[in-house]
Amino acid sequence: MANPAESVRLDRWLWAARVFKTRGLASDACDGGKVDVNAQAAKPAKALRPGDVVRVTLPQGRHRTLKVARLDDRRGSATVARALFEDLTPPEPPRTRLAPPPRREVGAGRPTKRERRDIDRLRSW
Repeated sequence: MANPAESVRLDRWLWAARVFKTRGLASDACDGGKVDVNAQAAKPAKALRPGDVVRVTLPQGRHRTLKVARLDDRRGSATVARALFEDLTPPEPPRTRLAPPPRREVGAGRPTKRERRDIDRLRSW
């Protein structure tokens, strides 16, 4: 293996960069195929060097693309962790906002046939 100052284990760097809360979670993600380094699947012991591009698949299908700027195997504050990488993740597309569901005043009685059709039209949209 290379000089420790030149490379760091992938799972330790992911933990230090605060991508994962624990090193065990980072290791499990690597073993599960959720982490790629330079477009290749990576194991937890992969030697990481500055300039490598790390792509991580997080829960709920979110993706993060990080370029390694500095190496560190100790977890520090959030400001220190932000200095370890350059975030290349494209911004998420804006979510479409749905109209609030139609509301009827309490005590207004049952909807008429016309109102029921309007409600069905709104729900099927």
